[in-house]
Amino acid sequence: MKRIVLGLIALSLIAVLGGCSSAPSGRYAVEQDYGPSGRVDVSHVPDAVPRVEPKSRGGNKSPYTVLGKTYYVMPSGSGYKERGVASWYGKKFHGHKTSNGETYNMYGMSAAHKSLPLPSYVQVTNLSNGQRVIVRVNDRGPFHGGRIIDLSYAAASKLDMLGGGTARVEVEAIDPGSWSTSSAAIVSAGAAATAPPVTSTATIGNRYLQVGAFGLETTAAEAKLQLQQMLPGYQVRIVPLNLPDRTLYRVQVGPVQLNANLAELISRIEAAGYLRPHLVD
Repeated sequence: MKRIVLGLIALSLIAVLGGCSSAPSGRYAVEQDYGPSGRVDVSHVPDAVPRVEPKSRGGNKSPYTVLGKTYYVMPSGSGYKERGVASWYGKKFHGHKTSNGETYNMYGMSAAHKSLPLPSYVQVTNLSNGQRVIVRVNDRGPFHGGRIIDLSYAAASKLDMLGGGTARVEVEAIDPGSWSTSSAAIVSAGAAATAPPVTSTATIGNRYLQVGAFGLETTAAEAKLQLQQMLPGYQVRIVPLNLPDRTLYRVQVGPVQLNANLAELISRIEAAGYLRPHLVD
């Protein structure tokens, strides 16, 4: 009899657990999220770089329904501009699939939006402090709390909104086609104006790829270590640049040659999250 009673109790527990699992348990039913166990320096993570991309095969079905509510995907983000509340999502979803089938990386510059086509690029401005970031929208959400965008941990950190969890923001869509043309001109002009004078007569074989310039030496050291592990056979160096008001720590990889291997090297560096590496002497 005792065994029968225990068996009935076990069956009851299974039924209860099964009932719980049938309740909404997807990522969008989660009320609270959390970040890394300790504060992570993401100052070296560059903004997303808008580029023309085809719409994702996943995540663009319209209409779609989440938690009993129906949403419609805009045919284009052109002209989209909205103010509202932003939130962020982190470790609970880190490493899981986004709505368009990519893998969510909370240390990347990405975001979730309910109706922009995937992928899209938007500029997000924290209205309380004026901080701005550019993120790539590759996910759907947020679906609660009257929020208009869910930002990655890195993006939220750069907007200085981690502590409060949410922030009043302005979200404005970016046209990748026109942005790439105008930004290229700005970058070229800025490089010509700020580049230090070249005193070396180095040959092509002594040229390096500059991966980034960081305000903290510790951040530069972390980037150097990552690149050394990723690119065995290349020298990775930190070259300080003393400016009137601060010191920049430039991380460079090389020496490199102007051949097909250079394009492959640049692609590998960009894939690691270091965008716009450029040649220096």
